[in-house]
Amino acid sequence: MKRNDFRFFYPLRVRWAEVDMQKIVFNAHYLMYFDTAIAEYWRALALPYEEAMHQMGGDLYVKKASLQYEGSARFDDQLNIGLKCVRIGRSSIEFAGAVFRADTLLVKGELIYVFADPLTQVSQPAPEVLRELLTGYEAGQESYTVRHGTWAELGAGATQLRVEVFVHEQGVPIELECDAADSDAIHAVARNHLGQVLATGRLLTYAPGIGKIGRMAVKRVMRGSGLGRVMLDTLSSAAARRGDQEIVLHAQRSAEGFYQRAGFVCRGEPFEEAGIPHIEMFRSLR
Repeated sequence: MKRNDFRFFYPLRVRWAEVDMQKIVFNAHYLMYFDTAIAEYWRALALPYEEAMHQMGGDLYVKKASLQYEGSARFDDQLNIGLKCVRIGRSSIEFAGAVFRADTLLVKGELIYVFADPLTQVSQPAPEVLRELLTGYEAGQESYTVRHGTWAELGAGATQLRVEVFVHEQGVPIELECDAADSDAIHAVARNHLGQVLATGRLLTYAPGIGKIGRMAVKRVMRGSGLGRVMLDTLSSAAARRGDQEIVLHAQRSAEGFYQRAGFVCRGEPFEEAGIPHIEMFRSLR
């Protein structure tokens, strides 16, 4: 078993609480590593796990978990947990797992899940869409699609997510979240292969030659997956194609670092919008 056998990896660093007196990881923690990695695997499939399983009419339950030890991880090691779906039966799904320190294999794992009714926990056939998602991901296919277009084309999905993020999570009054500018904006929406909306944003004309990106929202359980940057790049590219020379945005201060990493620079003094601290940021498209 080698690193290049896996498409998916979850990186982690061994903490002090996970080792014994010799600074070697307790055996049972490797199962925790795999369990943590499997949660990130579903995010790599662009699946908000709870909502996705509810839509597919079931849930996954561990049937078997086994480990084979080849070496020991130690305190402060940087590890990579590899996972690969290797078999899908009638109702069972088998994953091969491996713990690597650099290119050194430390632990092999076998994880078998059963798709079952969440009320009775009686096994039932794995949905065809789940089979397609797993086999497609392992074959290198993208886990989501991105569309950009008009409010008439994408407004329903964008509204659903924006209300979820801005109104329900952040407490923004709905009359401030929804405005007339939507009808003239270019919108972008990312959906997974179940049709669930994962991320959105819009592009306005701020001034001649200047675009303004706003209403950037990513579903809570998908944050950190890179979808925010995908939305930002999609809208920036749309601005460049129509000839804009600069893009601006009003960034929530908590997201300032995210935009800085994408090349945006702060301008002016902080201010509040809808009771939330913001800062104007810009990036040249020349």
